[in-house]
Amino acid sequence: MRGASQVRGCRTRIRLVFSARKRSGMEEIMDNRTGIVVNAQKKLGKQEHLWRWIGYDECNYTYIPEGMELLGKFGALGDAPYYFRTHFMFCTGNCHGSYKFGSTNIYRENERGEAVYDFTWYDRIVDAYLQTGNRPFLELGFMPKDLVDTGYLRQVSAWDSYHQYREEGWSCPPKDYEKWHAFIKAVVEHLKERYGEKEIETWYFELWNEPDIFYWKGTAAEYCRLFDYTEHAVHEAAPGVRLAGPAVTGIFEGGHAQKFFRYFLDHGRNGVNFYSGGQGTRLDFITFHVKGGGFSFEIQAKKEVPSVESLVRQVKLGLDAIREYGYQDREVILSEADPDGWAAGGVYDNANMVFRNTEYYASYVASAYDKIDRLGAEYGIRVRPLAWAFLFPGERCFEGTRTFSTQGIDKAVFNLFRIYASLGDTKLSFESDGALGLDFLKAPAPEGSVKGRYTGEGEKTDVSGFAVQGEDGGIQILIYSHCDDRDRTEERRICLTVEGLEQEKVLVRHFRIDGEHSNAYAEWLRQGSPLYPQGEQYAAIKARDGLEELCTAREEETENGRLVLEFDMPAHGVSCIRLS
Repeated sequence: MRGASQVRGCRTRIRLVFSARKRSGMEEIMDNRTGIVVNAQKKLGKQEHLWRWIGYDECNYTYIPEGMELLGKFGALGDAPYYFRTHFMFCTGNCHGSYKFGSTNIYRENERGEAVYDFTWYDRIVDAYLQTGNRPFLELGFMPKDLVDTGYLRQVSAWDSYHQYREEGWSCPPKDYEKWHAFIKAVVEHLKERYGEKEIETWYFELWNEPDIFYWKGTAAEYCRLFDYTEHAVHEAAPGVRLAGPAVTGIFEGGHAQKFFRYFLDHGRNGVNFYSGGQGTRLDFITFHVKGGGFSFEIQAKKEVPSVESLVRQVKLGLDAIREYGYQDREVILSEADPDGWAAGGVYDNANMVFRNTEYYASYVASAYDKIDRLGAEYGIRVRPLAWAFLFPGERCFEGTRTFSTQGIDKAVFNLFRIYASLGDTKLSFESDGALGLDFLKAPAPEGSVKGRYTGEGEKTDVSGFAVQGEDGGIQILIYSHCDDRDRTEERRICLTVEGLEQEKVLVRHFRIDGEHSNAYAEWLRQGSPLYPQGEQYAAIKARDGLEELCTAREEETENGRLVLEFDMPAHGVSCIRLS
């Protein structure tokens, strides 16, 4: 324990007691209490570990020392492997990572126009995932320079052609779809030979990224043509490999992404296949993206926050379309499920990015993922969100980019994944009278949460979570408190009742992510916010980047199979209570 606040925050009683803090009266105390009941005897089926999908833009960050270190942390988690998706895997360049670009030089053509393959850098990326105990989620894109249909580009001199390629050429359709087909088949055959067909059948393959916006210069029909050629090539080489699309951006009612998504699903079900001439296309799983907001470059930015509700509404619209076209039996990967839309932007680009350094990011993800899980259960569709976050080497400490780690220091959000990884697989009954649930989907979206500037002010604090049991019989209870207003500082008194316990005594451990626990950013602030901490200063910050306990482990007696725990919880925080 590290002080009186920890003791006060983790008080436990079999009979209910209230915090000793001064209140304005019993009514205020009751208003700030949240009751949660877990029934250990009521099992509700399997709890999917739906959080095991991660992604980032810069493929060449994968195999550098910092990338390998972070991959190793994920690979060491108890529920590994994690599946990693990255952009630019087919691009042409110097194979050195930079913001929003990467390359492998996997494809070029000789002077006779014949394909020449070089898998050196591509293999380095795939090997990095496997060597660290993870698996690839291979995005098939973007267009190699020698395959670009230059008719989509403005004419430039040869001297400027590579610069233009880096700016936009990689987003063009192929100049020859048969060459694209041969290229994709060669890639899959190489992977099959190098890693084995059974191994690559456990991976995920996805065509392109966000073809409804600037990532694809072609039309929706041209994307469907690309998909048909890709699908045939992939499955001609390895029939058991899983392939998906279309990875469109956030789906809003009446928006371009929704129209593109529906066009693609209709083509897959009813359209004429561009390669075979038959009806429809094989679609093994489905991908689309959801974002809770979008922060642009704005030095003097006014307050703005991401919206959990907006993100979940996008999930619903995507699932509605999937069900309409009869694909509800497919697995759905939200292959970018993010609070906002600019991973490489930081606090020096827009001050609102500060939330990524704090406990707010962790509570946001916990709230959003829980609702995605519940919504998927309502639809009977397996939905997995993919967190678009990794690292940026060389950045200033706590730059505010969307990362799990900064200068080797893990952020609070990574501790959420440490909690996730420790959870069992059997879902238990969990009820919270402070949960917002999914009823908001029946009402209009809050002003500004879909379009415009959203501050979260006036929003309610959502206190919910879920409970599971592991194979050893131990029980883990995840409780999150999240308010979209990042400035909300209220504390709630949590009364957690666990029923149906068979033991007369249980060991209670309470892990917490909040402003003071499992939060290296708070220590970084205490150390004076150094841009490049070193020596004892770095050690002090690094020492606080792991998952921490709110109070010391203790043994508690149950009463008629019931245990009651009380503790305080801030507006932004995550608790994991383990009973064994």
